[in-house]
Amino acid sequence: MIPYPIGDMLTRIRNANSRFHSSVTMPHSKMKEAVAKILQSEGYIRGFEVVEKDPQPELKIELKYQGDRADTVCAIGTIRLVSKPSRRVYVGKDHVPQPLGGMGLSIISTSQGIISGRDAKMRGIGGEVLCEVW
Repeated sequence: MIPYPIGDMLTRIRNANSRFHSSVTMPHSKMKEAVAKILQSEGYIRGFEVVEKDPQPELKIELKYQGDRADTVCAIGTIRLVSKPSRRVYVGKDHVPQPLGGMGLSIISTSQGIISGRDAKMRGIGGEVLCEVW
């Protein structure tokens, strides 16, 4: 049993990114898949797929890099968990975070599902801030 699945997901991505792995796998959940979908649509990962396994499916995320082997640059520079089980962080529609002045990405869990901070601001809704990426 993983205590906090989103925290585990971000840690796995961060560790694989620091070692320049091409992909990372983790146990699948709908919430992790929604976060991966946002990361892919914003261009931080190459793609993802759900691999059916027994007893639980796995989520395989293809990481994205630029440059050749000597001077490789990761698409994800920093990925930071904001809301934790011990400290939940909720924001209203007027206080949606914009990391790096809008150059980064915040992922928010709202009543309309898990969406990016940019979408939450456009729709005029707030929610729980899951993580920030830049």
